Amino acid sequence: MSVIRSVVAGCGSYLPENVVTNRELEERVDTSDEWIIERTGIRQRHIAADGEMTSDLALKAARRALEDAGMTADDIDLIVLATATPDQTFPATATRVQAALGMTKGAAFDVQAVCSGFIYALTTADNFIKAGQAKNVLVIGAETFSRILDWEDRTTCVLFGDGAGAVVLTAHEGTGENTDRGILTSHLHSDGRYNDLLYVDGGPSSTRSTGYLRMKGPEVFRHAVKNLADVVGESLEATGLTADDVDLVVPHQANKRILDGTAKKLGIDPDKIVVTVHEHANTSAASIPLALDSAVKAGRIERGDIVILEAMGGGFTWGACLLRW
Repeated sequence: MSVIRSVVAGCGSYLPENVVTNRELEERVDTSDEWIIERTGIRQRHIAADGEMTSDLALKAARRALEDAGMTADDIDLIVLATATPDQTFPATATRVQAALGMTKGAAFDVQAVCSGFIYALTTADNFIKAGQAKNVLVIGAETFSRILDWEDRTTCVLFGDGAGAVVLTAHEGTGENTDRGILTSHLHSDGRYNDLLYVDGGPSSTRSTGYLRMKGPEVFRHAVKNLADVVGESLEATGLTADDVDLVVPHQANKRILDGTAKKLGIDPDKIVVTVHEHANTSAASIPLALDSAVKAGRIERGDIVILEAMGGGFTWGACLLRW
């Protein structure tokens, strides 16, 4: 049976020039380089410059992804941008990227699922392609989380950074078997009962302000390991594959301990887990495409490889995409 598959045609990423190390944070809050590394694996984060917006980061990543795919904005039918830190309440940040690229056809919109945002955006784009409503889709994850951090809260401000990553998905014909290239399965979940474990204490309809990120770290950690292992298992079962078939896992880069715990629970070799959290901290919706681009540029992914992308974020939201490169 012939089916339409969404294949990754190109990827790109961008990190702001300003790097803030753990040592520098020691001068601002009661923390230490050793404490941060031991508990999170983070060594530094990139912070957007004054006047540098989420759309600016997204645009640079998007242009690199288009170049990698050998495409221009004229080839793109749709932009789906995942972010929890938009330039404005409205319009969508995706439309600002659309305008900057010179793209005047198709559509552009944002998706908000916090750290799971890129998985949600990728799944949305895949469904547009499978429905025949788009052939080439630009999927972006971009964040300026530094703008919603309480820089006096040492439990959160050391964990996050700014950045953007993007991929171009393109339609290919497949057979419907797990030997096809492209996205083979996607699984999304949410559970709003856990709002108070990871949230921002502001918003247009509540406080008329942006607010700051608040988190109960130990509780989030426990849910993350279980939920991520479950959704990866769900993806493998849906495709008839096993953990041994997986060539690479590209997880949301939140915390090295979460990455290690998830790999152990799944029985996946730690060497198959892409880890970049030490370089840029938690960049929310941007972290998976940042890690993916890093892996591609390092030659860690070859055509035909089975790759799993997985994430969990505030809401709670979580999900996974399994694809053959």
